[in-house]
Amino acid sequence: MPPRLRSPNFPSVSSCPSVRPQSIAQPARTARDFSQSSCRQVTQRRRKFYAWLNGPGRALKQPLPGSTNYLGAYDKFGNLVRGTLPEKTPDKPKPKEGEAATQGGAEGEAAAAVEGQESADELEAAVREHEKAERASKKDSDQTLPPETLEDLRPFPLNKFFRSQPVLSEELREAIYQFVVKEGKTVPLASITFGVSNERVGAVVRLKQMEKQWIAQGKTLAMPYSKAVLEMLPTTPYVDTSLSRNAGKRPVVHEPINDLIVHPATRQQLFVPVAESRHFTREDAGKAFDNNLLPADERIPHPELVKVVRDEIAGYSNEERRSLAEQRYRKAAEEKTAAEEAKKFEELQTKRVVPQRRWDFVFQDVSVEDAGRDGRSHNGVGWRYGLPHQDRKKGQVKIPTSVEA
Repeated sequence: MPPRLRSPNFPSVSSCPSVRPQSIAQPARTARDFSQSSCRQVTQRRRKFYAWLNGPGRALKQPLPGSTNYLGAYDKFGNLVRGTLPEKTPDKPKPKEGEAATQGGAEGEAAAAVEGQESADELEAAVREHEKAERASKKDSDQTLPPETLEDLRPFPLNKFFRSQPVLSEELREAIYQFVVKEGKTVPLASITFGVSNERVGAVVRLKQMEKQWIAQGKTLAMPYSKAVLEMLPTTPYVDTSLSRNAGKRPVVHEPINDLIVHPATRQQLFVPVAESRHFTREDAGKAFDNNLLPADERIPHPELVKVVRDEIAGYSNEERRSLAEQRYRKAAEEKTAAEEAKKFEELQTKRVVPQRRWDFVFQDVSVEDAGRDGRSHNGVGWRYGLPHQDRKKGQVKIPTSVEA
């Protein structure tokens, strides 16, 4: 191959002698950079974040005593919307030379006193006293705040439709536990008395029992965490009507206790033709969806409240309504007790127990007719293990062939 010619357009590269690079002494780094990236410039978003954190966001550092402290309660300048406007403090006069020297000497003595606290216990005690004083001053200043509104319960300002829901206070939970366990009242009665649903009453009683057991076993409870969470969330207070100061007051309703659970049979749309002369009631509407579906008056968690309202419409006085409600309550309790005793007696009559050395054999009479005409009744043997659906079986007509008038 012919030798490659050097182009005259490019400058000639001169060879430089190999020189060993000398190491330049650099000062030792005393601290590691927070960011490992080569770009050390603070971005605009970071500057805005720190400006908001040191400005309007400073009020969110500590929760307000007895109130929530969400973003929706403040404006963009960090002022509480429902709070009163702070009064402007007059400008302090500039100290003279002698006063400045005296003030500087006092600051020096305070700094020396802080540095002199070599013991960790003394320092921690001083910090606690300072926090306690700040909390007391903040509480005194916030006593004049008006109560919370719905706008104060918005933790996300851009989502105007979400509001934080209240939780049960510790006093209300203890009152529910004492009412059910200590006094022996029923769960529905506790639900009506405190305005809490049956499911929540049962959960409170169970959790309180576990808490009492853990305390008896000497286990450590996360009380600081629970207290911090309750301070940040809206809570439903407990109104003790037995006290004279709360005479005539009603308990704060935590949630609606008569909400109906959507039955699976009612999730379909039906067109039922009804004669004009027929009185179509709620019972008829329930039977239109399912023959075993009860009307709404009986499916609600507290059907006795419907009877109380009917007594009020009928013109009974308050004392008469109370006596009628107590009579119905006692009658329901007696019927429940009688049904439980009859069930136990029937089990003793139908079951035969043959004791053995290690275990007992239990025999029970079973009838074929207990399974029903279609063999799918829950009283039949084998129902608990499940039965196949008839959806894919041949000859099953799933389209209604007739309409009841």
